[in-house]
Amino acid sequence: MDLTHYLATYGYLALFIGTFLEGETILIIAGFAAFNGHLSLPLCILAAFLGSFAGDQTAFYVGRYNRRFLDTRLKKWECRIERVHHLLEKHQVLVLLSFRFFYGFRNITPFAVGTTNISPLRFFALNAVGAGGWAITFGMGGYYLGDVLERFLQQAKWWVAGGLFGVILLVWLIKLIRNRLRTPKC
Repeated sequence: MDLTHYLATYGYLALFIGTFLEGETILIIAGFAAFNGHLSLPLCILAAFLGSFAGDQTAFYVGRYNRRFLDTRLKKWECRIERVHHLLEKHQVLVLLSFRFFYGFRNITPFAVGTTNISPLRFFALNAVGAGGWAITFGMGGYYLGDVLERFLQQAKWWVAGGLFGVILLVWLIKLIRNRLRTPKC
């Protein structure tokens, strides 16, 4: 069996699991696979929505009912959780709709929200809207990235594309490392 068969058979499940845990990269890749006809874009968006929504609902309830887990295992997140609490005081709806779009807050925010007095029903509703917007945005982004890459690759040799990808990856890694070194402890 070839990779295409596995992608068609397990792609949506892998997308659900990937977005349950994290998300952006796997959703962009799924959008790219949809552009190439290996997956359905609407089903990719649906799987990503369900995975992201379910993952964040789970994190919310862990934050709400298992505070000991946060206190012992996630001590390194203390500063970020405080930042999320501060942002929630000022811009609650905006934060709950958009946290998925901000690197460094995507995984922490639902845990932090669970430790607040925000009602489960309010989080459920805003989480659903935010997960839907996020899944559509990144799914469509991956799909259209596939179109751009295909056009680019038709006009350039593979080594140019590989070199460009390598440079972009190197710049991204340098920025990631610098940001982690600069992040204040609180």
